[in-house]
Amino acid sequence: MKQSDIFRENAENCVRLAEAAANEPSFKRYSRMAEAWRALADEQDWLDGEPRQDPAQLSAAHPCIETSRGEGAPPAYAADPSARSVHGGV
Repeated sequence: MKQSDIFRENAENCVRLAEAAANEPSFKRYSRMAEAWRALADEQDWLDGEPRQDPAQLSAAHPCIETSRGEGAPPAYAADPSARSVHGGV
């Protein structure tokens, strides 16, 4: 397995943790971690001479976390219009 694939798996783990976060600070922390792992994976691909992925493929592979997280989300957080998705540049 390529190092960049391991980094992307770490990013997906962070996305799952963000989706399950009990509060806004945890959600933002895991979201930022996911973005950092993805950036590291992209950089590793570049270092390995891999061709750059098409942005359409990236968005299909990494769907955004909804800002309204549904049941179990704290009401103040779910209603917060400033909440950002994982891919929204937290």
